[in-house]
Amino acid sequence: MEIVLSGIRPTGHLHIGNYLGALRNFTKMQYEHRCYFFIADLHSLTTHPKSADFHDNVRNVLAEYLAAGLNPDIATIYIQSDVPEISELYVLLNMLAYQGELERTASFKEKVRKQADNVNAGLLTYPVLMASDILAHRAHKVPVGKDQEQHLEMTRTFARRFNNLYGVEVFPEPAAFNFGNELIKIPGLDGSGKMGKSEGNGIFLIDDEKTVTKKVMRAVTDSGPTHPHSELSEPVRNIFTLLEIVSSPDVVAHFRTLYDHCTIRYGDLKKQLAADLWKIIAPVHTRIAEIKSDRDYLRKVTLQGAAKARESAHATLKEVKKTMGFRAF
Repeated sequence: MEIVLSGIRPTGHLHIGNYLGALRNFTKMQYEHRCYFFIADLHSLTTHPKSADFHDNVRNVLAEYLAAGLNPDIATIYIQSDVPEISELYVLLNMLAYQGELERTASFKEKVRKQADNVNAGLLTYPVLMASDILAHRAHKVPVGKDQEQHLEMTRTFARRFNNLYGVEVFPEPAAFNFGNELIKIPGLDGSGKMGKSEGNGIFLIDDEKTVTKKVMRAVTDSGPTHPHSELSEPVRNIFTLLEIVSSPDVVAHFRTLYDHCTIRYGDLKKQLAADLWKIIAPVHTRIAEIKSDRDYLRKVTLQGAAKARESAHATLKEVKKTMGFRAF
C-alpha cells in the first residue's frame, strides 16, 4: 500500500477546483492507500494573513475536507503546525537547498511579481517546506496540479541529494498521483489562468445556489463565433472545460454543436453550467454547515490526526538526524 500525501493552504474556503480536481478522488483513494491529508497553515504565513482570520480559515478548510468525504478514522487528517517534526525537517533540508535553484522556481518569480512588497524568506524556501511535508511521511505519491509539478520535482531533487550525500536510502522519490489521467487544471471564470482563491475567480463549496449562479453568469466570454467551427477563445474554452467536467457528454455535445453552427447563446450555456455545478456542490454545502458547528468533533479530529502524523514524522526525523550525525550525550 503506497503512502499518499496532499495538503491545502487555509487562505479562505475550498473552491470547486479543489473538489473536482482532487477531493472527490480522495474519498475513494483513502480506502486504497495510506493517505495523509493536511491543512498547510505554515505555508499560508508567506502572505501574512490577518491573525483574526487565521484560526477560522483553518476551521473552514477542516470542515470542508470532512464534508467532502474524507474519513478521519481511515485517513490521517491533520494541521501542519500541529506536527513540529515537519518544521525541524524543514530546517535540516534548507541546508541542502541552494539559492539559485530556489530563485529559479516559477512560483517564486510569480509571487515576486504579485507581492513585490512582501518577498519574504518563506516565499523563497516554499519548495523546501513543501518537500518537508512530503518527505516527513516518506510519501510515494503526491496529488498535484500542473502548477505544482516543479515543486514536486524539487522534492525529488532534495530526496536524491540527501540520499546521495549520506550514502543512504532514507527518502523515496515521490511521483505525481493523477488518478490515472493527465494532471488536471481547473480554469477560473475570469477568462484565463486556473481557478484559485488568490485569483478571486473561484466558486467555493460554501457558496449557496444563488451565489454560484451569479458567479457563473458573470463569467468572461467573447462576442461569439464569427464563422462555423471557429476556434474557441480562451475564456469560452474555459467554460467548456468546466462543462466537460461537471455535465453529461450529451450536454457538452449539444452546446458544442450550437457553437460550431454559430447559434450558441452564452447565457444558456452559463445557466446549464451553473445548474450542473450546483448539483455537485449542494450536498457538500449542507454538510459543511453541520460539521463546522460541531467544535468538539473538530477538536477530536485534529487531536487524532496530529497523533498519527507525529508518529510517522518522528520516525523519519529520528532516522534523518541519526544519518546526519546528531547524537545524544
